[in-house]
Amino acid sequence: MSRLLLFAALAAVIGFAPDAPITRAVEPKPVAAAADGNDFFFKPNDRIVFLGDSITAQYQYSTYIELYLTTRMPKGNFTFINAGIGGDTANGGAARFQSQVLAEKPTAITINFGMNDGGYGGFNPDACKRFAERTSAMLDMATKAGARVALLSPNAVDRRNKSNGKQYVETQKQFYAPLKELAAQHKVSFVDQYAITRAATDKMEVDDPMAKKAVPYYDGFHTAPPGGLLMAHAILTGLNAPALVSDVAVDASAGKADAKSCKVGDVSVLPNTAGVSFTRTDEALPLPVQKDWLPMLPYTNELKDLNYYGLTVKGLKDGNYVVSVDGAAVGTYSAKDLAAGVNVGNATAGPVWEQANKVLQAINAKNGLVAARFNDVVRFNAPAWLADVAAERKPAELAKRMEKIDAAQKEVYKLAAPVTRKWDVKPAQ
Repeated sequence: MSRLLLFAALAAVIGFAPDAPITRAVEPKPVAAAADGNDFFFKPNDRIVFLGDSITAQYQYSTYIELYLTTRMPKGNFTFINAGIGGDTANGGAARFQSQVLAEKPTAITINFGMNDGGYGGFNPDACKRFAERTSAMLDMATKAGARVALLSPNAVDRRNKSNGKQYVETQKQFYAPLKELAAQHKVSFVDQYAITRAATDKMEVDDPMAKKAVPYYDGFHTAPPGGLLMAHAILTGLNAPALVSDVAVDASAGKADAKSCKVGDVSVLPNTAGVSFTRTDEALPLPVQKDWLPMLPYTNELKDLNYYGLTVKGLKDGNYVVSVDGAAVGTYSAKDLAAGVNVGNATAGPVWEQANKVLQAINAKNGLVAARFNDVVRFNAPAWLADVAAERKPAELAKRMEKIDAAQKEVYKLAAPVTRKWDVKPAQ
């Protein structure tokens, strides 16, 4: 695995709105299984530590999980700490678990090791045994500390652009096999990210055998932004994340609207049911779909199981309609599509997208502080002759840095606060 920590990737995940709105075909309603979110792993007020190797240290999948939690729960009061180190293994994670994870007093921990542990070659039973033992040690420590754990198998390597990928992707399957049983033994959550991402990359091999469009991992296993989305989608849905952002259903013939997770007012119908307008105040924001995520949508269920921001309008005259928010067009749909319900969450333009994208940008800036605190202070080991000074200064510096991070997090939440917006559905010209 590359030893680069790749923090420059923070800037790469920021996208920009296209010049024109994206037109989307009708998409199914969200999956009902996780609709209420009662079994969702993450809880409001959680203090979350993402633990892993350089794939975690990239701040991509972890940032998108953070983005989901922040936009979906704008009053969630979460704290996010990334403890990823390039080249690390379960053995290293176990060795630093007390000082770099539990010392942060987390309520929730994700553990994502195994990519380096497997050795990038054929299956090594001795290495697998050590991997399982050291993973079990981390689970023991977390359980004793009272922290919830989500144990993750790593992402499957992409055979199309990873040297020896054909061999290692099969090694991975065998090497990560103990994880499900370990999770059951320790009564922690488990997401078989390997199986989910393997199914996705297998399909990519059929659809895009030369890896020209759908490229989740720039070197076959380190994530590009599309891979960050693929991983975050696998992890969040595997942990029962709610699909629904909010949903509005308007009956144009009756001039009435029903709403879920939002408030709707001032419903107005154009003459001859040629369009409608209303105000909408959402309790949450959808994820701001980035342009470089788009090739990954066919392999992430079009995000309808994670980012369903619904609009249904029944009773319109036949034809195509432009949906606008605060005067900005966000998509064009047929009357038939609108009657069935569309997911406006996959739009890549408009005021709602712009607001959520500002949240992403602020998260990226804040995570620069998180990374600096971890690498410059948490990981700092003083020589023996400075041990007494470090014992005094290090806790104070950690607290000082965390105070700045907490202040930045408050600003992130301000950006995610609900806003009342005017929606219009009018005939396309």
